Amino acid sequence: MRRAGTGTGGAAVVVAVAVPLLLLLLLARSPPAAAGDGKKSDARLVSEQFLQAPQKLAFYSWYGSARLFHFRVPPDTVLLRWLLQVSRGSGPTCTNMEITVYFRYGAPPVINPLGTSFPDNTSVQPSFLLKMLHSNASVNISHPAPGDWFVAAHLPPSSHKIEVKGFVPTCAYIFQPDMLVVRVVEVSILEPDVPFPQTLLSHPSYLKVFIPEYTQELRLELQGCASNGSLGCPVRLTVGSATLPGNFQKVLTCSGPTQACRLLLPSPPWDRWLQVTAKSLAGPRVSVAFSAVAALTACRPWSVNFQHLLQSSPNQSSNASTGLLPPTPSYQDLDRRGRVGGGPFCLRSFPVLREDVDVVSVRFQPLDRVSVLVQSDMPSVMRLNLNTGMDSGGSLTISMRVNKTAIANTSVVACVTAASPLLSFNASLSCTTAFFQGHPLSLSASSPTANLIIPYPETDNWYLSLQLMCPERPEECEQASVLVETTLYLVPCLNDCGPYGQCLLLRRHGYLYAGCSCKAGWRGWSCTDNSTAQTAAQQKAAALLLTLSNLVFLAPIAISVHRSLLVEASVYAYTMFFSTFYHACDQPGEAVLCILNYDTLQYCDFLGSGVSIWVTILCMARLKAALKYVLFLLGALVFAMSLQLDRRAAWNTMGPCLFAIVVMVTMWVYRCGRRRHCYPPSWQRWVFYLLPGISMAAVAITIYTSMMTSDNYYYTHSIWHMLLAGSAAFLLPPREQHTKPWACSQKLTCHYEICKNHRDELYTVT
Repeated sequence: MRRAGTGTGGAAVVVAVAVPLLLLLLLARSPPAAAGDGKKSDARLVSEQFLQAPQKLAFYSWYGSARLFHFRVPPDTVLLRWLLQVSRGSGPTCTNMEITVYFRYGAPPVINPLGTSFPDNTSVQPSFLLKMLHSNASVNISHPAPGDWFVAAHLPPSSHKIEVKGFVPTCAYIFQPDMLVVRVVEVSILEPDVPFPQTLLSHPSYLKVFIPEYTQELRLELQGCASNGSLGCPVRLTVGSATLPGNFQKVLTCSGPTQACRLLLPSPPWDRWLQVTAKSLAGPRVSVAFSAVAALTACRPWSVNFQHLLQSSPNQSSNASTGLLPPTPSYQDLDRRGRVGGGPFCLRSFPVLREDVDVVSVRFQPLDRVSVLVQSDMPSVMRLNLNTGMDSGGSLTISMRVNKTAIANTSVVACVTAASPLLSFNASLSCTTAFFQGHPLSLSASSPTANLIIPYPETDNWYLSLQLMCPERPEECEQASVLVETTLYLVPCLNDCGPYGQCLLLRRHGYLYAGCSCKAGWRGWSCTDNSTAQTAAQQKAAALLLTLSNLVFLAPIAISVHRSLLVEASVYAYTMFFSTFYHACDQPGEAVLCILNYDTLQYCDFLGSGVSIWVTILCMARLKAALKYVLFLLGALVFAMSLQLDRRAAWNTMGPCLFAIVVMVTMWVYRCGRRRHCYPPSWQRWVFYLLPGISMAAVAITIYTSMMTSDNYYYTHSIWHMLLAGSAAFLLPPREQHTKPWACSQKLTCHYEICKNHRDELYTVT
């Protein structure tokens, strides 16, 4: 067994590589005692299994290449086990491939397999990941947080080779994570300030305490602890739930008889149940008795009165610079039963209006005001509601600005946290609550603006806490106040992925999330990494190569017109036109010109290329005109249908072309047998036209199917254009030189003549 990550507290995250038989045994056996040391199973525990449909893995090139799985862990879960199953095809190209699996609580994992840079002011936590080969594995997490959990998996970074679909055999790697949970059906509830007696023997004790809103501090204490009647407290308390990638569970180990066994938690998560697990550290058959006490310290928020806002006229607004806001009688202290009472103020609460703009797009703004009043006596807090379950697929952007003159000798410190706000600022600005490491920000005269970007924020209530601080002269802050302008948004993609990216909305069942697909060599989370980006000159050169290379089609057009092959000439002209403007529209960055919808241009380009090859081969067969034009039309219809089904599949183009080659070879063999010599009969035709044309076509097919990559696409595809047009010019059949276009073979007595066209084998009367 090997450990697959680091964690703090009591989170046991263990990865065990297992064979399929072991996985079946894990599912078949009864659920284990989550943390006990007894041999009997705990009757309070039940197990549940959740399955999801498997997905085919892909080589990583951008976030859409990763396959995302969304699970929901039920409350009171003490053990979470993921069974990771990987299967692959049996073809010769299937080898052992390293698979990377990511885990995260509350939102999709933020990953960076390519090692690219993130935009400035972006806060990213290291991902918790597991690398596995073609084998099954399991991941165990003790005391997981209830709610949304996400698993993402992908193959190694792609080689950027452009593969023709269906031409080269590929190997399918199928990934399926199954979730097995063990939860408690009997959980004891700790009431505030009420001692709860407990006796531990072999199995742990599962407790939980509810943390109401506006709780400033939680104190857990073990009183009257004794082991088999003697003083001593061999008990381990595990408080909180495990989350990934960061885990902030608190573990309290009590041992000595005189040591005070208590745990103090500032700013615990609001409006939720907090799990507490007590486990005996004594030996088997040794009982430990104690009383658990949970004490809550609550405070009142100084908040805007909503009733006052409703009664005020729309043209009136409260002046935040005139002084403190009036207290709201609806927000008061909580005593041990949760009833209202008197108490000190702990924060200044600013109501925030949430405006849903679009999918994964939300705008927040303070209610009835533009700026937020910040003072030194207590923090100013804004709550951002991101707990709908559909807000974790975007990026939370926070911008703050302050007037330089208003903050000359002071500074504003801020902290962005989830679940509960930071209520006690200090000089070090640790920005840490009981179970969350926040994101610190600061404003000063030298730096009057501050920005923060949080990709894929966790599903929760987020809080922005601000407070005025004077580190050098604290007395100057007593009567000072500052107005801070805030801009708070949740957007699918930062800056819409910029000019060199495209923001795409991805979906996993009913869950939506966004990602950036970059182009022109730009990379990164928001397409801001220009380490491999193309310059403007390179982009223009690539656009000119891909568009002007189509002018080579003028050669087969001119030859077709000269030889009276007007249908073939029109097909080549169609191909040249749409290929030119499709590649002009397909360019990234600056050199872009789209005369039609991109999808329409792409379809017409693919259709023209396939039909050009079709008519060239059938023209070489020298069929009768009526049959030739019927096949021209049928082939165009077949190409139109097959490209509508899948325009990138190789056999949708190669199938009709192979049929045309069979027709051409059949006609040539027929003429060879009829004329008793090789067809075409001229060796000059073979040496100077057919062999060069066939060679150019073979090289073009080789380049198209095996040599194109995203890096060399601009010149390899341009060469493909030129070779395709050049081969058509060489392979078009010549006009028959030994016979005039119209030869009269017989004169009739009525002075009419029957004339035969030897090339088309048609007859007419003149």
